[in-house]
Amino acid sequence: MEAENQRPLLNDNLGKADGGHGNRRSGTVEFEGDIEPINRAGRFFFQFGAESKKLWYLAGPAIFTSLCQYSLGAITQAFAGHVGTLELAAVSMENSVIAGFSFGVMLGMGSALETLCGQAYGAGQLDMLGIYMQRSWVILNSTALVLCIFYIFATPFLKLIGQASEIAESAGTFAIWMIPQLFAYSINFPIAKFLQAQSKIMVMALISLVALVLHTFFSWLLIIKLGWGLVGAAVVLDSSWWFIVIAQLVYIFAGTCGRAWTGFSWKAFTHLWEFFKLSLASAIMLCLECWYYMVLILFGGYLSNPEVSVDALSICMNILGWTIMVAFGSNAAISVRVSNELGAGNPRKAKFAVVVVVISTFIIGLAISAVLLILRDYYPKVFTSSQEVQALVNQLTPLLALTIVIDNVQPVLSGVAIGAGWQAIVAYVNVGCYYLFGLPLGLVMGYKLNLGVTGIWSGMTIGVCLQSLILFAMTYRTNWNKEASAASERIRVWGGPRTSDDGPEK
Repeated sequence: MEAENQRPLLNDNLGKADGGHGNRRSGTVEFEGDIEPINRAGRFFFQFGAESKKLWYLAGPAIFTSLCQYSLGAITQAFAGHVGTLELAAVSMENSVIAGFSFGVMLGMGSALETLCGQAYGAGQLDMLGIYMQRSWVILNSTALVLCIFYIFATPFLKLIGQASEIAESAGTFAIWMIPQLFAYSINFPIAKFLQAQSKIMVMALISLVALVLHTFFSWLLIIKLGWGLVGAAVVLDSSWWFIVIAQLVYIFAGTCGRAWTGFSWKAFTHLWEFFKLSLASAIMLCLECWYYMVLILFGGYLSNPEVSVDALSICMNILGWTIMVAFGSNAAISVRVSNELGAGNPRKAKFAVVVVVISTFIIGLAISAVLLILRDYYPKVFTSSQEVQALVNQLTPLLALTIVIDNVQPVLSGVAIGAGWQAIVAYVNVGCYYLFGLPLGLVMGYKLNLGVTGIWSGMTIGVCLQSLILFAMTYRTNWNKEASAASERIRVWGGPRTSDDGPEK
């Protein structure tokens, strides 16, 4: 294996490393360039500060990007809410169920690149990043063609699962107009992981900011001023997502990524089955998380006065979504840090990065929840003019605040799993905690105990708590030396021979 100065030569015996790059201490592997064990408080805070700088260099722009992109749909919902309750319910149902389903699939399958691009970049194999992105495009666009069926038949599907006929009809019409957004997802998510692995996140943030400003203006113009209603909402939302995609492609094709992008290659059509399996595992893992709260919106539609229930839940999910975008930014940062350090053969650095980001996101979650509780009488008015909906949102705010604290940590732990390549294991954990425990418990509390929306949401939140505890235990018990060895083997098998010994570009 070439470029031995970048990482140790690892063989199948995880307790051994190449003599020039590691040594045995108490049966573990020591890697050159890794941090020393932290056994003093002063050293902990010093290393905490150093790692925080690296994480927030990535997380800051990533959080901003996530907030801007999520806000596109949220702003569309806000303008639709001022047109009427039916329009808000239709946009909410399409965003949460139809687009939410597809978003989970596309984001999940694209997240395979966080493992592959991150570890390849850490090992200095820049040439493979563009190949990985192109393979992901092939797989995601093929998947998008299949998902088009879901959009075309959205109305009968929503009626089949028991949604009110009026809401189903409006949401189905809106869904057909939103098919271009689906293909924007299939191009955008691989691009995002490709750029994140190289820490080129600031350009994504700037493009997303411009898109958000334009989206806000044209949403007001078409939906409110010109009275285009749902058609105007769809046209603006589609256009905003494709603006992001095209601007990022122009940036990449301009040669700004060096060896990471050398043009289109037939290699993108090799190893597709192995790539598909990892993409599918990533999709299942993240879809089970994204769909979990989509289910909450669906069951809200089965309660008495469904328009009010769906509207109130969609507002809460919007707020929760914005705050989760903070955690998703941290998720992206920790995925990059863990995969880069494992790829470079620095397991202790990977482990310490996890400690830093979990502490940081927990504190952020507490701060956001406190602000939300203080403003509980005011923020619902931004989304709706209905007094009844505002009152229900106010009632749900304490539960929303608790969920925010939990969900600020949970995506970060999922990011660790992605960075280390544990997607398949976490998928099983999610099935058990979410759908075999949390969801049934929520239905019992909501319907059998007559607690309504609060009961359904409370049971589902308990499921999230259980899943977070299991992920925390998995992370705590991880043998990071073994994960570094696995990363090295994955790069060797999928990456092919190194073309340069220069290592990652700075």
